[in-house]
Amino acid sequence: MTTTGEEHATALTGPWWWTRWRSALFDGSLALVSAVECGAEGRSFARDAGLPLVVGVVFGLLAGSVLLVRRRWPIAVVLVAIAVTPAQMGFLMGIVGLYTLAACELPRRIIGALAGMSLVGTMVVTFVQVQRDMARGDFSLGNWFVPFAAVTTSLGLTAPPLLLGLYVGARRRLMESLRERADSLERELQLLAERAEERAEWARGEERTRIAREMHDVVAHRVSLMVVHAAALQAVARKDPEKAVRNAALVGDMGRQALTELREMLGVLRSGGEERQRQDRERAAASAAPPLVAVGAAAAAAASRAVGEPGGAEGPCLAELEELVGQSAAAGMVVDLSVQGEAREYGAEIEQTAYRVVQEALTNVHKHAAGAKTYVRLAHRASEIAMQVENEPPPEQASAPPVRLPSGGNGLLGMKERVHALGGVFVSGPTDAGGFRVSAVIPATS
Repeated sequence: MTTTGEEHATALTGPWWWTRWRSALFDGSLALVSAVECGAEGRSFARDAGLPLVVGVVFGLLAGSVLLVRRRWPIAVVLVAIAVTPAQMGFLMGIVGLYTLAACELPRRIIGALAGMSLVGTMVVTFVQVQRDMARGDFSLGNWFVPFAAVTTSLGLTAPPLLLGLYVGARRRLMESLRERADSLERELQLLAERAEERAEWARGEERTRIAREMHDVVAHRVSLMVVHAAALQAVARKDPEKAVRNAALVGDMGRQALTELREMLGVLRSGGEERQRQDRERAAASAAPPLVAVGAAAAAAASRAVGEPGGAEGPCLAELEELVGQSAAAGMVVDLSVQGEAREYGAEIEQTAYRVVQEALTNVHKHAAGAKTYVRLAHRASEIAMQVENEPPPEQASAPPVRLPSGGNGLLGMKERVHALGGVFVSGPTDAGGFRVSAVIPATS
């Protein structure tokens, strides 16, 4: 688990400009050691400069304690170290200051200029000190030793902390970049997981809607015809026994057809449930994997459920349209079927949708306009298929009351959803003559 930017920001618990108390204690310890060093070296400086000993010690303590602010003002620390170099004090401060300066995110020209000033200052002071020692006779070597000692000493006090600081700064910036990249990847993974969950929820909603449409199409039409035939059977049972027998046979046929379609649908749902249980087991196994694998498995499972599930068993087709119209005619409806254009095969989903539109429209006529003459028109065009179901106003029922069928108000909505899902156009509404018209156009290449 990576540390996010928010968690990294809340981790700044140190005093003032320090990120942690440990860093503050470390800088305080360095400043104390530097102050003691500069205070001890201030005694020699006071004797050489002819100043009181207390002045040299206090000056050294103040100069050495500047190291306390090295993280906040590294340039100031390096400048102070350069300033006290002629007094031969502040070696620790100069080394730590150069390291801190090189590790900071400052322009390279500033770092190079201050490092050059420190190098030159140390070289000059060392050159003068070695030459003075040789003049006093402390040690006698060739003239070559003075510049050699000055160059090596200045490089030894400047180059190592500078190079180490540059390396640590580059590594720190690299780690920060990696942390930001890890935070970005974590946010992307979280977003992918949220999107996968949204797609899974959308897929579940689409599946529920599809099942509701199929159940409505199967039950509403068959049961509506059964109710109509049962009402007719009740009306003619005593007057015309032969017609009553025919109506009873039709009711039985309708019931058997409805049961057959319901069994087929339940079989599809049962097989789909077994498939979903298998996918759930796969997701449970993937949850024991690393987070990236688990998120990828969840996204893949959601995508497969969203776009990979079959729409169900093979449904009705346009070849069964005449049988559908005949069933409505047998129930007492006057239906006129006309087909224009040359019939051809379409995709299974297109034919099923066209059939369901006509079926639902005829069911609505049975429910709301019993006895009205109905016109069913089907047109095969070059790049589309069009259908229209229009009924005239229902006749006045003077003798027997009309058969009242319950309506849930979902038929037109289901037809509209089916047609729009295939990129088609659906229009429904009352006609000027008092009837009702349902029209749909579906692209033939959906």
